[in-house]
Amino acid sequence: MRVLVAPDKFAGTLTAVEAAEAIAVGWRRRAPADELDLAPMADGGPGFVDVLHAGLGGQLLAAAVTGPGGDAGGAPAAVLLVDGTAYVESAQACGVQLTGGRGSGALAERATTVGVGELVAAAVDAGARRVVVGLGGSGTTDGGAGLLAALGARADVPLDRGPAGLAGVRTVDLAAARARVAGVELVVASDVDSPLTGLFGAAKTFGPQKGLAEERLPVVDGWLEELAHATDRRASLEPGAGAAGGLGFALLLLGASRVPGVALVADAVGLPRRAAAADLVVTGEGAFDFSSRSGKVPYGVAAVAAEALRPCVALAGQVLVGSREMRALGVESAYSVSELVGQERSLAEPAAALADLAERVARTWSR
Repeated sequence: MRVLVAPDKFAGTLTAVEAAEAIAVGWRRRAPADELDLAPMADGGPGFVDVLHAGLGGQLLAAAVTGPGGDAGGAPAAVLLVDGTAYVESAQACGVQLTGGRGSGALAERATTVGVGELVAAAVDAGARRVVVGLGGSGTTDGGAGLLAALGARADVPLDRGPAGLAGVRTVDLAAARARVAGVELVVASDVDSPLTGLFGAAKTFGPQKGLAEERLPVVDGWLEELAHATDRRASLEPGAGAAGGLGFALLLLGASRVPGVALVADAVGLPRRAAAADLVVTGEGAFDFSSRSGKVPYGVAAVAAEALRPCVALAGQVLVGSREMRALGVESAYSVSELVGQERSLAEPAAALADLAERVARTWSR
């Protein structure tokens, strides 16, 4: 039997590459004759570059960039170069894992995206004519002001000091930043379709998970509103402008186009062709719930499987949907690691626990 294994990361425990390998280990214990095709997946968030490197090869260019706290060289990152295209993962420079996330308090109001701009600049300097920036998992809410500053933008307030630095902004000169990326095709890879500001904007929707206090959300949203009025209010209303704390907005200001992250990765690694060659598609993620429909990997992989007329099953740390919702997501069955081995072991030995679950699932699905 031919099985395509295409999981996302299991957040906090396994990368997508590690998850795919763990599933393969368990599956082979039960069905050693099956032919497994490992295709670790990602949207635009953490793991974006690693997954594309695993699938496409290419050259990794190391770049120590400014971290979200403003520490120069504090964030080790890499640019993936493949045939004139550079892939950049914003989470490497400003991810929530670098800020402490929930409870980080005042740091969240100072966290900057300068490092992401430095990665884009490194890609351009390396000769890339197309730069794809994966957005997701950020710990910043500065509207991409830091990115703009790193590329040469100037304003009447500091652009590199997080959202708090934007208070009172009235004028922003983007000429130098636009010149820095002139002739380069910029692409935003993100499945978040929120605008920059408002009830469903970057601060009010995602701010709490980045450490912004509830009572501060209107204040931060107001700072982003000022940035929008100083640059391009219409662009701030575009779907995806609120992605990664507003990094989507900054890239739109520089002329970027936007594509769904999962679809971009799927196309890049040839997932439709590989699904058509398989008998079964296996996907997975840390928590499989109905939010998985919002541009997450299992939903995207299931859609590819459905297009190829192949069944798709999901393995997850936790399964939080019923059978009806599961089928609405295009998944035949979903299986939970924590239900099989318990929550404690699933966290203490994530790879081994996932392998055990894969072995159990193979009993049902392998011929």
